[in-house]
Amino acid sequence: MLDIRTIEARIHGRYLIDVPATFGPHPLLVGVPRLRRERRAAPGGTAARPGTGAWDRRRRAGPAPLLHDEDAGRRGQLDDRQDREQAIADNIAYVDRVVADIAREREITKLVFAGFSQGVAMAFRAALNGAFQAHGIVALGGDIPPDVREGAAHQWPPVLAGRGTRDSWYTTEKLEADRAFLASVGVEPQVVVFDGDHEWSDPFRAAAGEFLQRVVA
Repeated sequence: MLDIRTIEARIHGRYLIDVPATFGPHPLLVGVPRLRRERRAAPGGTAARPGTGAWDRRRRAGPAPLLHDEDAGRRGQLDDRQDREQAIADNIAYVDRVVADIAREREITKLVFAGFSQGVAMAFRAALNGAFQAHGIVALGGDIPPDVREGAAHQWPPVLAGRGTRDSWYTTEKLEADRAFLASVGVEPQVVVFDGDHEWSDPFRAAAGEFLQRVVA
């Protein structure tokens, strides 16, 4: 008889941190990339956003195995619900460990999670279900995952949400559904809709910079 079991395994991942030249303590911006099988850390992303000059900027390179988010079944990734839940928990724990590693070296004054596309789901999970209090979420081109919506009551931080007008993945309907859900939990998100596709754009970068400045104000 085939008996399927689960066991915890120790794995390692890399991350990059861009530390400002000014003396700290600093706020920390955690850029959560798309959860994909490619796990190489690459500079850029959060570092290119206006308003992050005085922020520690951390870009995550994930552990294996990683999990695609809402299109997991379509792309042939983890289909089993139990495996999916375990993979989500593993990824949240990994982000927690990275933040804790940074916190051991330097004081973190504010903590913001940022995600693009499929990374948005992980940004919400880390902010709402992680071990550290989040002071903001920057979400571009992706929606709030069902497991966060269906979870226990949370203390929600401010949210910046954005989409391009030609984005066929994160549609107007998904954005409005997220806006309605956030309103139901007492959050009025800042929403930026720009002329563009499923991409980072200069208008959204500018809005993100202003959002981060308000977080530390």
